[in-house]
Amino acid sequence: MKGQSTPVKGEIEDELRILLSDAERVVVAGIGNPLRKDDSVGVAIVRRLRGRVSQSVYLIECETVPESFMKSIIEFSPTHILLIDAAILGQEPGSSKLVGTDQLANQPAVSTHALPLQIFCRYLVETTGAKIAVLGIQPKDAGFGEGLTMKLKKTALDLTDLLSRMLP
Repeated sequence: MKGQSTPVKGEIEDELRILLSDAERVVVAGIGNPLRKDDSVGVAIVRRLRGRVSQSVYLIECETVPESFMKSIIEFSPTHILLIDAAILGQEPGSSKLVGTDQLANQPAVSTHALPLQIFCRYLVETTGAKIAVLGIQPKDAGFGEGLTMKLKKTALDLTDLLSRMLP
């Protein structure tokens, strides 16, 4: 994973294909606050994936507390974990970036979860042995309010379509 910010198509598709190439059991966790507009893009994507993936994919709407789902993630015994979260990438709204756990310290998330993702991921790597990555998406507006901006709705739809094709 190069960690370059990219639009939905192109490098991000290639990076996801490489990440998921040997996936057998995948956790996809949407992170974000539904009361902070585009911060909820991860949760929106997971909701849209429901009914579009196999039983080898465990979809979780973590909202702001991904640490509350550690036990159920471990019990699922995933080979791969993909966290989807709004992130300040310094790019155009809707841009996305696949970040490996080794790069998390340099990519702070916008969402308001209590446990830093770096610690959350480190614990899951140690307990599951799964490959873990964060799909960060540049928000347009993370202010108070409900619903995604039009730009992030489009990004969420595109990423949902892409993931539904790539997940096992």
